[in-house]
Amino acid sequence: VQLQASGGGLVQAGGSLRLSCAASGIMRGEYLMGWYRQAPGKQRELVADITSGGSPNYADSVKGRFTISRDNAKNTVYLQMNSLKPEDTAVYYCEVDTYVTNYWGQGTLVTVSS
Repeated sequence: VQLQASGGGLVQAGGSLRLSCAASGIMRGEYLMGWYRQAPGKQRELVADITSGGSPNYADSVKGRFTISRDNAKNTVYLQMNSLKPEDTAVYYCEVDTYVTNYWGQGTLVTVSS
């Protein structure tokens, strides 16, 4: 399984970015797709994840600002990030959890300037 993430970049506070992550080589079945992030000097934390059926789960820090979605036909998960804050600056990683194994993407850097 390979995960290819894209969409990171530099944005001013209050701006928006959309991350995408396409999974290849994954078998059909139920699995979670999600996004984690790791800021410098901090532990990796869950941002949001979503079930195959489309049920999302968000970290409290991003509720109301970020929206996760997925296209099962394309094995792709998206993260729409609005009203970005400097504290959202981090490397964002996509993840697939098959409930047996976890797979990680390479990470994409999001930098929010104040």
